[in-house]
Amino acid sequence: MSTSAQHTTLTTPALPPATPVLAEVVRSGFVEGRHRGSLVLLAADGSVEFALGDATAPVFPRSSNKPMQAAGVLRAGLELAGERLALAAASHSGEAFHLDLVRTMLTEHGLTAGQLQCPPDLPLDPVEAETYLASGAVREPVTMNCSGKHTAMLAVCALRGWPLDSYLDPGHPLQQLIHSVVEEAAGEPVAAVGTDGCGAPLMAISLTGLARAFRSFVLAAPGTAERRVADAMRAHPEYVAGTRRPDTWLMRELPGTLSKMGAEAVQAVALPDGRALAFKVDDGATRALGPVLSRALTLMGVDAPVVERLGRAPLLGGGREVGEIRAAF
Repeated sequence: MSTSAQHTTLTTPALPPATPVLAEVVRSGFVEGRHRGSLVLLAADGSVEFALGDATAPVFPRSSNKPMQAAGVLRAGLELAGERLALAAASHSGEAFHLDLVRTMLTEHGLTAGQLQCPPDLPLDPVEAETYLASGAVREPVTMNCSGKHTAMLAVCALRGWPLDSYLDPGHPLQQLIHSVVEEAAGEPVAAVGTDGCGAPLMAISLTGLARAFRSFVLAAPGTAERRVADAMRAHPEYVAGTRRPDTWLMRELPGTLSKMGAEAVQAVALPDGRALAFKVDDGATRALGPVLSRALTLMGVDAPVVERLGRAPLLGGGREVGEIRAAF
């Protein structure tokens, strides 16, 4: 009896073109690693002035979407201002003043920490996390960096009589409104809806759309939801991030600038004259954020001490500096 064997030829799917190198990891003079990604710079009139990679492909902006989410909460009718509105758009560090205000806001709106649906977590800032653990405290939803946003979402749902237990459902009236705000600000349709690390719906847009959104916030008419969010964030940047965070440094030291990073190495910035930038590092390495941001701002003509400070990312060996992460464009 004869047998015949059938051979199947496996075809390897074509890989997408490699994105450009945005940053290099240099140790003892040797390039030991590279961080690739895409970036876009917009001129004051909103046109694309410079781009690397594909700035039109959709990405998840992660927490860089928070200004749009906060604007949605305002459009739904919640009255927030000052530090409270900044905290609603925050990825806070978990410092005492952040946690105190989250708890105050919950009480002001008749809510409890038990209604927050963001996951329990430690403070985002490593120094605060060490102090928090040393005190004997445990992970809580209030401590999670998105708790200000979740508090604002719950508060407007309570105000409008919308369901509280499903406030993170993409079909919830609040999330549908936020979806519309994101599309309007970005000037393009949402390409996909996912779930963010905090559990909230996450809308995918392009880096160009993200830069347009930030530009639209700084140029919005006074009194609009978008301008109110931008003004609160710029006036109280320590509530948007923390005392040891680059977003805070940038908004504090370059008045009128709107800045918000997101997980997986996303960054968006708008200058007061309407110039804007957005980028994403493909591998999600947040250590590349500062050098890439510094270089992008330099290309935009921003000359200030904070730009150099942002770009400094030393590598250590044996407890001493032996290299750096540097921009490669």
